[in-house]
Amino acid sequence: MSRGPTIAVVVVTWQSGATIERCLASLRDGGAQPLELVVVDNASTDGTPGAVRASFPEAKLVETGANLGFAAACNRGAAATAAPWLLFLNPDTEVRAGALGALIARALSEPRCSAAGPLTRYPDGTPQLSFGPDLTPFTEPGQRRLVRGLRRRDPDVVSEVTRLVRESGERDWVSGACLLVRRSAFVAVGGFDDGYFLYEEDADLCRRLRDAGGRVLHVAESEVVHAVGASMAASATSRLAYHRSHLRYYRRWNGAAAALALRLRIAAEAATLALRGRLAQARATLSVAVSG
Repeated sequence: MSRGPTIAVVVVTWQSGATIERCLASLRDGGAQPLELVVVDNASTDGTPGAVRASFPEAKLVETGANLGFAAACNRGAAATAAPWLLFLNPDTEVRAGALGALIARALSEPRCSAAGPLTRYPDGTPQLSFGPDLTPFTEPGQRRLVRGLRRRDPDVVSEVTRLVRESGERDWVSGACLLVRRSAFVAVGGFDDGYFLYEEDADLCRRLRDAGGRVLHVAESEVVHAVGASMAASATSRLAYHRSHLRYYRRWNGAAAALALRLRIAAEAATLALRGRLAQARATLSVAVSG
């Protein structure tokens, strides 16, 4: 009796026509094992569903009819698959040859592993910081320093991050851009929290998996290219989604005082936008600080 695929790949798309074909082709070309593949499209209007149908008939296409957000769409995709491991993959990624094999091998070697993520790189080869400590007012400044330094390609920061990412091991969270999760553990904690429209859903899920007794691993021998931001333009809409998700995470994990401090920081950002004459963005940002 033949066994089905070990990994179900869930790719959530929204206006992803410029990247989705390269992403899915990398899975087809670099895969050393059969995969269950589902694409969940959040009501794209740029031809993404048609491109998937035409070029990747092996993919199950789930059209949501509305933009459900990343977390809810991932849950929809997970429910449409059956393999024992789930790989949540951004449409602006390209999986290098051997990456999935290395990732699943490491996960299977650790009986308590609930989630694992690869080393991710920018298209120019610069490493990304695709993991970190639990998000708190004390840990986030250091994480932001490294992420911003990478964006500037600050040589000292690039060297520091290169040292950090080359070692595999346990982490508090790994990025949802390419996130392998044991299905049984995912189901046990209720999957992604649908309340996160975009951002922080990965850190929240990893924290719940760890609280349930699982381990979260960074796997340096597995590499994926991630064109950060290509799947969601750096717009006012995405910035507001980030603030809302950030507040949701802080309320759940850091308490009322920390959430209030974060609201004040968001309000200060709104004031800065107003001073720069960006009044519509200022009003929207302030609304997040006031109402969450």
